[in-house]
Amino acid sequence: MAVQLITDSSTDFTSEEAKALGLRHVPLTLVFGAEQYADAVDITPHEFYEKLVSSKDMPTTCQVTPGEFAQQIEQVIAQGDEAVVFTLSGKLSGTYQSAVIAAADYPDRVVVVDTENATIGGNILVRYALRLRDQGKSAREIGELLEQAKQKVRLYAVVDTLEYLKRGGRVSAAVAFAGSLLSIKPVLAVESGEVVIKGKARGNRQGNNMLKQMVEQGGGIDYDMPYALAYAGVSDENLKAFQADTASLWEGMQAPPVIHLGSVIGAHVGPGAVAVAFFEK
Repeated sequence: MAVQLITDSSTDFTSEEAKALGLRHVPLTLVFGAEQYADAVDITPHEFYEKLVSSKDMPTTCQVTPGEFAQQIEQVIAQGDEAVVFTLSGKLSGTYQSAVIAAADYPDRVVVVDTENATIGGNILVRYALRLRDQGKSAREIGELLEQAKQKVRLYAVVDTLEYLKRGGRVSAAVAFAGSLLSIKPVLAVESGEVVIKGKARGNRQGNNMLKQMVEQGGGIDYDMPYALAYAGVSDENLKAFQADTASLWEGMQAPPVIHLGSVIGAHVGPGAVAVAFFEK
């Protein structure tokens, strides 16, 4: 009996990556004005950011339904296999509850994991699960190890503009206006499944340095576990600056994979954001 991994699209694997890694990929729905897209299937991150910048509409995402998860789970069961299902933090979306409902008929064959994270925070947790799968662990064993490991996942990000946090109602128009005048860059983290503002930097260089300090002060990176960088927008200019400013973090280590932030989180942070995710030592 093999173990198959199912993840919603918030983990920001492309459809091609998911196929190559043997992942079952269930997209959230992106609503952009009068148009709807299957996230990471009908629209690429590049196309999404082009629309985000040019459109007056604030995009929203709709959670995966229990039926969409059930379809994937039933295919796994029909093949005689077990499944581990990964979802966006239950505090950020109802997608986790949808997965729990879909898995209820197969308590001995399906394990649902609330990543308590988003984007590359969930991505590196799935990559760790791939290792466990390849080691021959059962779905239940993988689930138990993930529940322990996810407590050590850290995700930090520098946001380039306050505009999209304002559109999403996370900061006021006055704060966004003042921030733009002062070149304020919010530094965000995911803690206990929620997005929190950890600090405010003046300019990208200070923001990058603040992120580096947070990584170092938090105990550092466990380089034996998966880690990753991500960027939002059409250009990766800010990412390259971040890589230069934090080069000492990766010295002598394998270069972190770079992931293009998808629409689920990209709609809120906007273009120019840069993020790092890792397992803390």
